[in-house]
Amino acid sequence: MRKLSKNARPTFLISAITFASLANTALAQQAATPPQNLVAGVSGSLGPDPIEKDWAGRSAINVIPGAALFPVSSPTTVLYIGFTQGQVADISNMVLYTTNRQSPFITAVTPVTLNGVSNPSIQLEDTGVCPIEPSQATPCIVRLDPMALTLSALNDYYFVVYFTDNSLNLRIQPTLPEISAGNVSPGSLYGTSFIGDRTRRKVGGYVPSLAHSPPSFLMYVMSN
Repeated sequence: MRKLSKNARPTFLISAITFASLANTALAQQAATPPQNLVAGVSGSLGPDPIEKDWAGRSAINVIPGAALFPVSSPTTVLYIGFTQGQVADISNMVLYTTNRQSPFITAVTPVTLNGVSNPSIQLEDTGVCPIEPSQATPCIVRLDPMALTLSALNDYYFVVYFTDNSLNLRIQPTLPEISAGNVSPGSLYGTSFIGDRTRRKVGGYVPSLAHSPPSFLMYVMSN
C-alpha cells in the first residue's frame, strides 16, 4: 500500500482551491460580459406617429433583416421595446417569425415573453418599470425575456406584437424614429402595423410584405 507524504494532502487541497477560484473567476467574467448589439438599433430623435393611430386591436410588425446582422454570435437573443406615452400596454400575444432570407414563408415560430408570459400587461406608470414618465425625450424601454435563439444572416426575423382591443391601448404610443433632414437614420430595423391579430401564423404560412417604414416599439436587438 502506497503511503502519502505529509505534504501530499495540502498540495491537493491547494490545487483544488486554485481550480475552484479560477472557475469562479471565469464564471464572473462571463456574467460580467456586457450585452452586445446584434443589429443596429434605433438612434437619433424620436418623433410622434404621423398617422396618430391608436393601438387597440392592432399588430406591430418589425423586421430584423439577416443582411443587417453584425458578425456577433450569441446563444441568446433579447428584444427591447419602447413606449413614449401610456399608462398600461395590454398585450395579447408576442411572437418572432423566422423566414429564409428574403422569403415570406415562415420556417419557425418562437414565443416572445415578458416575465414568462406572452400576454403581459405592462404597467407604464410603475416606476419599477418606467423610472421616468414615458415621453419622446425619455422613452420607457422594456427588456423582454431572453430567447434561446442564435440569429443567422441566412434568415430574416419578424417580431410581432398584438395589442388587445380595449381602451387601455387607445392611450399608448410607441418609440418611433423621427425621419427628417439631419436626423440619424433609424438603422436597419423597419416595420409597419396591421389591424387584427397577426401573431397566430404557423410554420409554412407567410408574413405580409412590408414597406421600409420606421420600426414601432422595437428599439434594440441584443445578446442579453
